[in-house]
Amino acid sequence: MGNAVAFTKESFKETTASGVSLVDFWAEWCGPCKMIAPAIEELATEFAGKANIGKVDVDQEGELAQEFGVSSIPTLLIMKDGAEAQRFVGVTKKDELAKAINAALG
Repeated sequence: MGNAVAFTKESFKETTASGVSLVDFWAEWCGPCKMIAPAIEELATEFAGKANIGKVDVDQEGELAQEFGVSSIPTLLIMKDGAEAQRFVGVTKKDELAKAINAALG
C-alpha cells in the first residue's frame, strides 16, 4: 500500500470520526479490488490533507466488514463525520469517487 492507510478495527472509528473518509473494503485475492487499487492510491495522493483514504482487508478485519454489512467486494464507503454518506459496490471509476469525496467535503 502506498498513500492509502490500512484501517483496522482499532483505528477505524478514530480515523473516520471527523471529516471525510473513503474506505475501500478489499481482499488480496479479489481481482476487481486489484483493478481499482491504483485509483485508490491516486485519490489518497490527490486528497492528502483533505480526506482520509484507506483500505480495510476483509480477511483480516472481518468484524469491521460485518459491522458495515459488506457482503461483496470491492465495497467503497464515503464516510462523513463517522457516518456512512455514500456506498459503491463493485469496480467504480476514479472520477466518480473523487466527485463523491468532493461532494462530502462540501
